[in-house]
Amino acid sequence: MKYVLMFADTEQFTADLAAMDDAERERAYARVHQWFVDNAPKITHHAHLMPPDTATTLRLDHGDPLITDGPYVEGKEIVSGYAEIDVADLDEALRIAKSWPACPIVEIRPIAG
Repeated sequence: MKYVLMFADTEQFTADLAAMDDAERERAYARVHQWFVDNAPKITHHAHLMPPDTATTLRLDHGDPLITDGPYVEGKEIVSGYAEIDVADLDEALRIAKSWPACPIVEIRPIAG
């Protein structure tokens, strides 16, 4: 079964990362790199997304389509990247997601089809 793990940053996580010195930040990135290495057999695709200020939002629920610059989603959590995984079931997806070493939120969704 395929799932997508969506990694969401919070304002606090972003501030904490920015406050790290270079060596600390490199260790944090190394943990993320190692997570990808450790889970490589299950990861079919992954990408880091550009910052939220590069987003364009299309709303289709107000008659004519409305296009705006920016993410303009509710809340203070921003999806910063994702990984597609191919695993046996949700339990295995949860096991992999629980070992994610970076931003504090991982949303897990099955992929249709």
